[in-house]
Amino acid sequence: MRFLSLVLFSLLLVSGQVGAQNEVSKKYVRYAQGGKISYGLVRGTTVHELRGSIFEQHQTTGKKLQLSDIEILIPSTPSKILAVGMNYASHASSSGNPPLFAKFPSTLLAHNKNIVIPRDAGNPHYEGEMVIVIGKTAKNVSQKDAHKYIFGVTAGNDVSERSWQSSDLQWLRGKASDGFGPVGPFIVTGLNYNDLLVQTRLNGEVRQSERTKNMIHSVDKVVSWASKYFTLVPGDLIFTGTPGSTRGMKAGDVVEIEVEGVGILRNRLNDDQLK
Repeated sequence: MRFLSLVLFSLLLVSGQVGAQNEVSKKYVRYAQGGKISYGLVRGTTVHELRGSIFEQHQTTGKKLQLSDIEILIPSTPSKILAVGMNYASHASSSGNPPLFAKFPSTLLAHNKNIVIPRDAGNPHYEGEMVIVIGKTAKNVSQKDAHKYIFGVTAGNDVSERSWQSSDLQWLRGKASDGFGPVGPFIVTGLNYNDLLVQTRLNGEVRQSERTKNMIHSVDKVVSWASKYFTLVPGDLIFTGTPGSTRGMKAGDVVEIEVEGVGILRNRLNDDQLK
């Protein structure tokens, strides 16, 4: 039995999941209530207010709130947001190193906020994704050690304007316009990010459904590769790619992204005439 345990430990070490699989899962929310912005530890429908940053030492204050009584905010305040393109064969294949692009902090949008589509956007698509939240400053980290720098995961929607992607010199407008990056509602630690189910629903209909084990470029590979060129700091986000096919969205549609163990990110579409 001891021999088998040692073998299992070695396999987990190679996969980069020692610690991540054994850690007790915790769910965090960043929220506003009574004019104050705080982090909270979520247990069921109760939010336990925290003192201090979730990326450093923190503790509960003793104050308890209900999820229904708070405004859920973007789950972190990143200095940078990276995203991986073509990371599932069911969507679009890539080889070699992870193809990265960037989004802006102003691209991010909180749970239950409206995605405002510019009036000249003719073909906006959803892209449901698991999003990695960086927990420690990372620069030139190895793939083997990458898991040590990952705090947790959340859900994201890499909204993409396909006609702009095709016509523009780069993907900046088509991927990084204001509100084109809904993310949340929670950050969850202790999940096996190498094998989680990601689903997208449009008006209640499942449109995307695949497990993260099918990613071409693993999370650890992506973090290691990105850290060679960009200093990743606590709170930074990495969208890990979308599976399957996507379709256009229109004003009034409701899109939901669900990542196993995290929860459901829900946003409604408006156009800029309906602000």
